[in-house]
Amino acid sequence: MRLGVLDIGSNTVHLLLVDAHPGARPVPFASHKRPLSLVQYLDADGNITDAGQHELTEFVLEAWEFAARHKADDLLAFCTSAIREAANGAAVLARVKDETTVTLQELTGSEEASMTFFAVRRWYGWGAGPILNLDIGGGSFEMAFGQDELPEVATSVPLGASRLTRDWLAEDPPSAKSVKELRRYIRATLAPAVKQFDGLGRANVVAGTSKTFRSLARVAGAAPSAAGPYVKRTLNATDLGVWAQRISAMKAEDRLFLPGVSEARAHQLLAGALVAEAALEMFKFKKIRICPWALREGLILRRLDQLVFAGPLDPAPHIVEPAPARQAIEATPA
Repeated sequence: MRLGVLDIGSNTVHLLLVDAHPGARPVPFASHKRPLSLVQYLDADGNITDAGQHELTEFVLEAWEFAARHKADDLLAFCTSAIREAANGAAVLARVKDETTVTLQELTGSEEASMTFFAVRRWYGWGAGPILNLDIGGGSFEMAFGQDELPEVATSVPLGASRLTRDWLAEDPPSAKSVKELRRYIRATLAPAVKQFDGLGRANVVAGTSKTFRSLARVAGAAPSAAGPYVKRTLNATDLGVWAQRISAMKAEDRLFLPGVSEARAHQLLAGALVAEAALEMFKFKKIRICPWALREGLILRRLDQLVFAGPLDPAPHIVEPAPARQAIEATPA
């Protein structure tokens, strides 16, 4: 069967279609994505502006019709911190449903961390033993630890790379003072979250998921994405510290010359590096493995597990009949 996962993140809106069945490895079939930093569409009161909502609903409709065109049998649609923490998040979700008929499931921070951990566990298997997973998003930073398929502790803090860049690193390149103040803020915010993991034991594997970790590893010398998902990639704390210092002295446009850094993420690379550096230091680990599976794969795998007990699904209504949503979008003022 063909499953779709529509991920409304803080930096990117992304639809991933995979071919899979219960017990099988999900194989990517196609994807459709667009850079969309919803954090940048927040007004002074923390509301997502009308322009941001319009961009969002437009993409959701595109994704829906893309899924229908490629004969998806099921579509999971979810959103994370960008909408979860917006002051008008509920109204945004209602507007998306009204104009596209797609219901976005709002994941809590702990749910996001748990489902990402679930994917990491499936990737590394039981032989990995206890796993600590770290995931740097655009709006939040998730951490999870456990020995089973689901973590014992899963938590989230507002330390996303895009959010921190907007709030703390206004200059380009940033001043030494702003970097120092951000380092202090990151550690103060992380301290109570890291304390939740006390007494749980030592992880055998520390994994990093998210584009931020992949970019940082690539900058530090890891294999490019073209080498495939089975190439082992790691990021050492020593290399991370060196590159955080170098990146802090670079303008965003100069970071584009670094391997693996896209235009959409160049400006927030430093904030991500500072969060990663602080996390490894406070959890007392010297390196992190880069895991190619993350939240989207976790949700797909969880859905496949449900099908073992529930049987095959009928096609979702918003896959079968896209026309009403298209009319709704066309009627929306630009």
